Amino acid sequence: MSRPKEPRRPAPPPGLLIVDKPAGMTSHDVVARARRIMGTRKVGHAGTLDPMATGVLVLGIERATKLLGHLALDRKTYLATLALGRSTTTDDAEGEALADADPATLAKITDADIAAGIAKLTGEIQQVPSAVSAVKIDGKRAYARVRAGEEVVLPPRPVTVYRFDLLATRREEDRIELDAVVECSSGTYVRALARDLGADLGTGGHLQALRRTTVGPFTLARARTLDQLEDKPELSLDLDAAVAAAFPRRDLDAATARAVRHGQRIPAAGIEGTYGLFAPDGRVLALAADEHGVARSVVVLLPA
Repeated sequence: MSRPKEPRRPAPPPGLLIVDKPAGMTSHDVVARARRIMGTRKVGHAGTLDPMATGVLVLGIERATKLLGHLALDRKTYLATLALGRSTTTDDAEGEALADADPATLAKITDADIAAGIAKLTGEIQQVPSAVSAVKIDGKRAYARVRAGEEVVLPPRPVTVYRFDLLATRREEDRIELDAVVECSSGTYVRALARDLGADLGTGGHLQALRRTTVGPFTLARARTLDQLEDKPELSLDLDAAVAAAFPRRDLDAATARAVRHGQRIPAAGIEGTYGLFAPDGRVLALAADEHGVARSVVVLLPA
């Protein structure tokens, strides 16, 4: 006699999970675990974190995966520990040592030298990404080319470091450790800042530890660990709240909301960039952008 099938678990509601990623997991690992916790394959992430890094990782669930490519996550904040005295193959603590500074060289580095080096790396700068970054070269990730034995040289590109504030300095015989807050534009590599600071000071340098505290409007205050999600698998923000938190809001009257539901264009709002269209009942209908005097739907968020 065959066993009765277990009832199919209903799909979770759409929304965002703000995860406090642990060290040692890739962003893909986090997505895989979130799929199991939430009971759906429809999970994606907005931006990645290196395995050694911890902190804020934004996941989209169900229809909210449509938001991920449109979220304004172009400003990020990190707590970082930089180590002067050693350069590595990956510009972080997980790489193999390339060179170690002489203790006498480290002893000559003053606080003023460090402050001057940090100042050079603050503001609008040209940064060469790490050779083991996720930057694509002819369609292939740089780190994959390095693993395949290729020599990778990436061109510099403009990034903005809004803040590079030194919090603490610890001096050891073989290294100088710096704790810092870094607020930067998307595409900035904090490990490259550590590498370049060490190169400027003549000591070599690498990233010892990294914790992301904010991504766009999302902070650690709202983030939960994967273990906490296992105990209580709930969204951080439902779809309506997610759009309201991440985009300018346009509230529609009943007639205009009905037009949006029928795929009709509506008058422009005069709002710069992408914004959310909300029905009178507070439910989000779509993301839209003004174009030639009308509001064009960028992403339809109504259920099929």
